[in-house]
Amino acid sequence: MSNEHQAVMLDEAVAGLNIQPGGIYIDATYGRGGHARAILVKLDAAGKLLVMDKDPQAIADAQRLASSDSRVRVFAGSFKEITHFCEQQGVLGNVDGILFDLGVSSPQLDQAERGFSFMREGELDMRMDPTSGVSVAQWLATASATDIAHILKTLGEERFSKRVAAAIVTAREQQAITTTTQLANIISNAIPVKEKHKHPATRSFQALRIFINQELEDLTAAMQQVLQVLTAHGRLVVISFHSLEDRIVKQFIAGHTKGDIFPHLLPIKHAQLQPKLRKIGKALKASDTEVKVNVRARSAVLRIAEKLAEAANA
Repeated sequence: MSNEHQAVMLDEAVAGLNIQPGGIYIDATYGRGGHARAILVKLDAAGKLLVMDKDPQAIADAQRLASSDSRVRVFAGSFKEITHFCEQQGVLGNVDGILFDLGVSSPQLDQAERGFSFMREGELDMRMDPTSGVSVAQWLATASATDIAHILKTLGEERFSKRVAAAIVTAREQQAITTTTQLANIISNAIPVKEKHKHPATRSFQALRIFINQELEDLTAAMQQVLQVLTAHGRLVVISFHSLEDRIVKQFIAGHTKGDIFPHLLPIKHAQLQPKLRKIGKALKASDTEVKVNVRARSAVLRIAEKLAEAANA
């Protein structure tokens, strides 16, 4: 299974971590271990790699890796628990780099039974951890048209969100919506104007996945813990695929790069603002060559920041 998933912006992400051979690193979104294995190549025997994922299949793969490599530690759960994981391992405040590769992984999309893809017939689930929470099918069965439209609009930027929501409510009165293709057809029929080269259900499926997995809430919680987790000069590397998640990361880095907020006209030096991060370079996009090989990389945005030494006790 390790070869099924093509890690996006692999070289750029690993370079961004500025890996020290004996350092401690976290892959907060293990997936199928593409980034994790590339990090391990850079580590010596003293190095450590902590990996996290909420998907049981990803964790099973990670545990197989850990069984053959004593440098690897595995945590089954959301990256919103990153501080807890570090405390468990006794590395809180001593981590040299954290990598977040956000969004859905290729294996999740490729397995019809997971319900992530509108291109494959499968149970309408979309949970990254199928053992907790409610599925998309369960939520849609009782959600109001107003709530459905709100999710589609805010998380998917679906301009026909009200039409789609009304169509879902009407359809479920005739028959329970339990499969991906059922929902995809309902959405497609409800949208009067189709975009070229984009399936009509793309935005709605994305919105429902983000909502059902609480992806933005988890990311916000994780960002709030990053400074506590990293050591001085530790690196934060984040690969985003959606404008809303990228905005959270961009604002987090920008806020801690600027430091404390004071009235505009006060004669304050930059150092007195107590900035906690240094932005490393500009946001990066995947190369044309990579996009041709892996279309998932098309929307990827990679951002890098480094914790300042002065913020080591933050």
